[in-house]
Amino acid sequence: MRLTGVEFEGSVWVAVLHGSDVRLVAQVDVFYRDVDRYLAEARADLAGLASLTSVAYRPPVPATAKVLCAGLNYRAHAAEANQALPAHPDIFGRWASTLVSSGTAVPIPKGEDGLDWEGELAVVVGSVLHHASPEEVQASIVGYTCFNDLSARTHQLNAGQWTIGKNADKSGPIGPALVTPDEIGDPYQLRIRTLVDGVVMQDAMTSQMLFTIGQIGAYASDCMTLHPGDVIATGTPEGIGLTRTPPVLLQPGQVVEVEIDRIGTLTTPIVAGASASEFRQPEGSVVDNHVGVLS
Repeated sequence: MRLTGVEFEGSVWVAVLHGSDVRLVAQVDVFYRDVDRYLAEARADLAGLASLTSVAYRPPVPATAKVLCAGLNYRAHAAEANQALPAHPDIFGRWASTLVSSGTAVPIPKGEDGLDWEGELAVVVGSVLHHASPEEVQASIVGYTCFNDLSARTHQLNAGQWTIGKNADKSGPIGPALVTPDEIGDPYQLRIRTLVDGVVMQDAMTSQMLFTIGQIGAYASDCMTLHPGDVIATGTPEGIGLTRTPPVLLQPGQVVEVEIDRIGTLTTPIVAGASASEFRQPEGSVVDNHVGVLS
């Protein structure tokens, strides 16, 4: 089953992508309170779900979701960055507010010469995970998706911590679908590619990960409890722009895509820096990431 997030009547809902239809399942916070129930109901009565044709897509996770990213999780990427392999999952955090849907334009922050791409496989968990085993983490996965850890390298490298460079406005594209495990098969036999204006920049297999999804989640759960709707991004393979000679960064007008087998293509246009007014939302409003019409 292929899931997505949509805005409907002022709220974000989890929905099923079924052919050319988008069918509502439950409001996102309700869905993650009882994932197994709503997935089972959707499978049993897909025809009975409300169908939409004109939708505004949203990331299919709660606004309170933790977004845990594993750095240096591919050997070749650590080598190109001239970094030692981590002895434990090297986890940093993103704000859920940086997540945007496929098709959303991402602005280059002030003081940056461009943005760097990092195509990744990500998962959303559907269980409370506390002192969990890798097997328990793996079993908790609601679905797999593409993620682009767009990085503001100047801000990242100006600091001893990665936080600011990894949390630029709208810099966490995720999608285009959250695909349930039964349609993925072995998550460690997926090809992942990143393309800029159609040119391949990254091309790897998820089998090259240093730490598995289960190991990343289990390590995190020893220190913090993971909740349904939290995201684990598994790191990027070699081929980022910063380590090229000369460095190559995304510029306004370019389009970056992340492709992963059996998931699809996450598409992100890059634009010049936005004004503050674009991000100043009236109380109670919803940011319109991307509107599309399905026929």
